[in-house]
Amino acid sequence: MGSQSPAKRKYELKRRADEMARTRLRITEAAVELHGTIGPVRTNVSAVAERAGVQRHTVYRHFPSEAALFAACSGHYFQANPLPDFERWRPIGDPDQRLALALDEIYAYYERTEPMFTNVFRDADLVAAVRPALAPLEGYLKAAAEVLAAGRPARGRRRQVRDGALRHALDFQTWQSLTTHNQLTRAEAVTLVTALVNAASAPRRRAAA
Repeated sequence: MGSQSPAKRKYELKRRADEMARTRLRITEAAVELHGTIGPVRTNVSAVAERAGVQRHTVYRHFPSEAALFAACSGHYFQANPLPDFERWRPIGDPDQRLALALDEIYAYYERTEPMFTNVFRDADLVAAVRPALAPLEGYLKAAAEVLAAGRPARGRRRQVRDGALRHALDFQTWQSLTTHNQLTRAEAVTLVTALVNAASAPRRRAAA
């Protein structure tokens, strides 16, 4: 038998690559679904393989380590569930209006993604690969806090307090405590947390002599 023509070999290689990409995506989607339902700590390779309809060795072939699988899951999840665009907030001159809009959008995002983030944060100290997978969210929140600090000048210790209040305001667990656990509406949570940030940003009054 003669060897394959270059065109046919190119076609076969492309078909194989497409099949591998589809399998990799199926495995990633299966792991993401399990993370959002039962949580990372209970998601093992056997469960992922069963959900994806593949063998365990196929999972390992595509993702030789837990860290590799979690990185793929993180990228896939944030692509499917993009965080609010904080560049839209930057042109708003009034820092209170900017903060209120930002919190409303981020809290709405948390409402949509609560099952996933509840499981992930719960298991973050139990599964080593979880923390690195949260890096996109942590980087986003840090950048968002910098955008929201504009117009709230502070120095030294007061700046540290202001920044701490902003990071607390943007945190998923802050939102969850106020709304899910204490039944505040999103609007009530935004108003309360905005007041917290304003108090943290206000100049410290000198005590009367």
